[in-house]
Amino acid sequence: MRTLEAELVLDAHAVVGEGPHWDADSSRLLWIDITPGEVHWFDPETGEDSMTNVGTMVGAAVPCENGGLVLAVPDGFALMDDDGKITSIADVEADVPDNRMNDGKCDSQGRFWAGTMDMNLAEPVAALYRLGVDRSVEKMVSDVILSNGLGWSPDDTLMYYIDSMKRCVDVFDYDSADGIVHNRRTVARIADDEWIADGMTVDTEGYIWVCVYGSGLVRRYDPEGAPDLEVRLPVSNVTSCAFGGPDLGDLYITTAAQMMSEEELREQPNAGGIFRARTGHTGMLPHNFRG
Repeated sequence: MRTLEAELVLDAHAVVGEGPHWDADSSRLLWIDITPGEVHWFDPETGEDSMTNVGTMVGAAVPCENGGLVLAVPDGFALMDDDGKITSIADVEADVPDNRMNDGKCDSQGRFWAGTMDMNLAEPVAALYRLGVDRSVEKMVSDVILSNGLGWSPDDTLMYYIDSMKRCVDVFDYDSADGIVHNRRTVARIADDEWIADGMTVDTEGYIWVCVYGSGLVRRYDPEGAPDLEVRLPVSNVTSCAFGGPDLGDLYITTAAQMMSEEELREQPNAGGIFRARTGHTGMLPHNFRG
């Protein structure tokens, strides 16, 4: 198997760095730090990183076509305007206090998919939801423990999905016109019980890139689930990844420093940083929210 090394581009010391999203209009990387509720914009050309605090934990953030961001916040979906004002647009699982919203992305039609997680990481009481462009919410996948990575195939006929505690990547047949998923099956498994699948992305060849939390690795799998390449990082808690840069050939990788001991932090001083690898492969432009 081929291996690559990732380089540190931002020593962010994030608690839980997550949700990288390349914004081609501004040539910046949008990313979040979940626990302190921070939304960041990183400019690779200048090295500048700007931040807005949402005032609550934030599980995902995606640009809106008309400006601002759509957010997955603990109790549902919200909008943040360019001045940082937060407006709730839909509650989710208000009757399940031990759940919160987690990772999310937009599909090709501009619908925002985001899921919840059992904060005890024990019971399948969470779900994956779809926020439509009319701001209606539909539950799409049930019996989830920790909703995480999402991605779509280049031809838009498959949707990949990770429930982290199942330690695998599943794939659905996907109808982009109506946003319906069906025929779920497993395409790749994480063999080591100490590691879990976290965030992911898909490249233009239809290969999936999976962040293996706890391992210090991002693994590339072919569409049949065979491992093809590994990107190695000097930190263990690898959370999510996204392609960016002028040619979408830079793989940006977020990491976390949560729940690490003082000894572990001494051994991994760049935990919580943003890393980048030049992979020889290219990604697809991410989609914005159209609601």
